[in-house]
Amino acid sequence: MATKKASKKATKKAARKATKKSVKKAAKKSTTRKSAAKKATKKAAKKSSTRKYSPSAGKNVETEMRAMKAGKLKSGRSGKKVTSRKQAIAIGLSKARKAGKKVPKKRS
Repeated sequence: MATKKASKKATKKAARKATKKSVKKAAKKSTTRKSAAKKATKKAAKKSSTRKYSPSAGKNVETEMRAMKAGKLKSGRSGKKVTSRKQAIAIGLSKARKAGKKVPKKRS
């Protein structure tokens, strides 16, 4: 009986050591990942410190969205009703560009 208890204790100790090692390794890996992620977000935050769209450009988009929801927004050439949210945003941004407000260049 004494040998069985001793062998059980030994196996329990070995299992505890193994789990402690794996926990420590996992903790080390997660901390390095977190610090790398923090650095990346800090760099991204520094790059986009100035705003890309002016507040008045946002208001243009807002008015176009309201017109679309009311069913009054029409597309340029055909004059058809605009039903797409993306299209309403595009119309608002293009009007803001024409008015000379701060809006990024159109993607091709």
